[in-house]
Amino acid sequence: MIRFDHVVKKFGDHVVLDELDFTVDRGEKVTLIGPSGSGKTTILRLLMTLEKVTAGDILVAGESLNQKERSLREVRKRIGMVFQQFNLFPNMDVLGNITEAPIHVLGQSRDEAQTRARELLDMVGLTGRENAHPSQLSGGQQQRVAIARCLAMNPQVMLLDEVTSALDPELVDDVLSVLRDIAVSTDITMLIVTHEMRFAREVSDRVLMFDAGRIAESGPPEQLFGDPRSDRTREFLRAVL
Repeated sequence: MIRFDHVVKKFGDHVVLDELDFTVDRGEKVTLIGPSGSGKTTILRLLMTLEKVTAGDILVAGESLNQKERSLREVRKRIGMVFQQFNLFPNMDVLGNITEAPIHVLGQSRDEAQTRARELLDMVGLTGRENAHPSQLSGGQQQRVAIARCLAMNPQVMLLDEVTSALDPELVDDVLSVLRDIAVSTDITMLIVTHEMRFAREVSDRVLMFDAGRIAESGPPEQLFGDPRSDRTREFLRAVL
């Protein structure tokens, strides 16, 4: 579903991703871990075409992201992202936030979009809050709305960028519980950046340890967390566990 082919990303003279090669299979749940500045979030931003590669290519479902803007629109429809900051429209209620893109991008009718939105609100534990505005919700509730908004676009690929980092500690578990359910109950391909190691261990098919723009180690969570082979992985896990 996702292929990074000799991807280089530089900001000025600073190399953020260094000849990066990896793939994510359809339906696979892959978590990226590593220290801040190792290139994890840049990978997600490249997939969302918020940044462009310096060299190499990225393919999603066989389609290159090195295309003209017009051709990229169809590829983008396959990808949804949940950000650290919730990025909800403050002037819209919850229902409006979830239905805006399905109506205007996917061409769904308002009734169809609202019916799906209510189903998703039930899934994320926010039944009855469709008329609330973001300012009336806690951070955890806002992030669950953002997850529902992402799912409303029926993405084949879901990108999660430190989705609990802006939350108070007591709100983290509710959001992670929703994401666990999505990981278990759907065939959506998920690429996850997180510092929540327990969550990474529970939901991932594979974990990639990043350091200085390269993959230091890759493996199933039981192996990588239980018996890491790389000195850099062991050092990182000692610091965060």
